[in-house]
Amino acid sequence: MKLVYKGKTKDVFALDNGNYLLKFKDDCTGKDGVFDPGENSVGLTIEGVGDVNLRMSIYFFEKINAAGIKTHFVKANLEDTTMEVLPAKVFGKGLEVICRHKAVGSFYRRYKDYVEEGADLPAYVEMTFKNDELGDPLVTEDGLAVLGVMTHEQYEATKKQTQQITQIVADELKKRGLVLYDIKFEFGYDADGKVMLIDEIASGNMRVYKDGQYIDPMTLSKLFFA
Repeated sequence: MKLVYKGKTKDVFALDNGNYLLKFKDDCTGKDGVFDPGENSVGLTIEGVGDVNLRMSIYFFEKINAAGIKTHFVKANLEDTTMEVLPAKVFGKGLEVICRHKAVGSFYRRYKDYVEEGADLPAYVEMTFKNDELGDPLVTEDGLAVLGVMTHEQYEATKKQTQQITQIVADELKKRGLVLYDIKFEFGYDADGKVMLIDEIASGNMRVYKDGQYIDPMTLSKLFFA
């Protein structure tokens, strides 16, 4: 295997068969030793977090693939905390796609003059460029097209898949008495330009509540697999 990229929470290796291997790590984003999925730098290490992130990713990728939605997931190995994935190009230098069922977090901070905190949202999708220095700026569909990052067709495909996948995740959480407020994904595309879900689907990428109380990611993982 050849190391291609050292990430904050995962390392990426090239495989001889043309696919890639993601090695999940126990490093977490945060600040001053406190875990925070919204932070842009590694702040601490939590033993076992790589394992639970991989377990949740496997669970949801299998569900999503079974629903006929294209992802990069091939298979995983829990013993060495790795996941084999199909090759995919990222949009631009990296694009995050957020789907919101409730008005909280940065959405509420931006638009609080127009919405109450916690108000229902109709699977609202927004996209941001992955750029730590600029604070992951929002970008519109027209902006993505003008900048040559994504076509209008790719945007519509990404939006539709985001809403479908979010509903799958929300339904699985609901079975466990949990409510999904919002979730963050990454998408890429294959050699034919077809959109596919990439990266991971882990508790640190979603905001979940139980009985009106926020559930931190590590507790969420334990509740999910209880």
